Amino acid sequence: MEQILISGVFAGMVYGLISIGLSIIWGVMDMVNFAHSDFMMMAMYFTYLLFANVGLDPLFSLPLVMLAFFAIGAIVYVVVIRNVVGGELVQQTLCTFGMVVFLQSLAQFLWTGNFRLVTNPISSGSVQILSASLSKGQVVAGFSSIFLAALVWWIINRTRTGWALMATAQNRISAPLMGINVNKMFALAWGIGLATVGAAGALLANFYYIYPQVGATFQLLALVAVSMGGFGSVLGAMLASIFIGLIEALSGYFIEPAFKYVVVFALYLVMVFVRPQGFFGTHS
Repeated sequence: MEQILISGVFAGMVYGLISIGLSIIWGVMDMVNFAHSDFMMMAMYFTYLLFANVGLDPLFSLPLVMLAFFAIGAIVYVVVIRNVVGGELVQQTLCTFGMVVFLQSLAQFLWTGNFRLVTNPISSGSVQILSASLSKGQVVAGFSSIFLAALVWWIINRTRTGWALMATAQNRISAPLMGINVNKMFALAWGIGLATVGAAGALLANFYYIYPQVGATFQLLALVAVSMGGFGSVLGAMLASIFIGLIEALSGYFIEPAFKYVVVFALYLVMVFVRPQGFFGTHS
């Protein structure tokens, strides 16, 4: 049982890092990025290419991947997203769904649909935690996710830039009256969002197969985690993700692995009726 519980917790930690970026974009801009996990997929390929062609281990390429995807996030906002901000919901939805199709097609074109894997990274092998045996890659990914989540929380809650982000999230109309450049805050939200999901992709590349549709399941789980944790809450997204990881592991063990996501989504539906604002949300 300890094996199941600990595996679920570490899986949830990585889900949390993916969810945090989605939560920040959603919280600041009131917009769902349906291509969020497909950017993670591209980060996994980027990490793989650095390892295969340059010999750079995913742990060392992690800061480089984060910087690259922070820049990509800001560029995507300026070039694409800025044109649909304030528009109809259907415009925003179709825009990010269009990016899903583009990114998956681009990956399919560049690398085909073959499964790829970073072989023999520094974090290969296994480690013992209590009576559970986990891969080193999964352990490194879990603890790194917690560290990066804490760093993002600190930036948002303890810095002037973070306060400006929160002010923009609370009222984008009044924020300019306080001297806040809303467009810069939106670009920053996309930058941080893609930097965190890029980090998740680099960490997952240590032990997870890479292919063009790898982000699909993670996207659904991230949406559930953000909704359960409370829109815009970094802490809520992480705790909800760990809860999802535990439920997923326990339902796969006690019921059937094929039905583990059914249990997760069923509990989410219960949450919608009981507390629609999520664990840390302040309003429905």
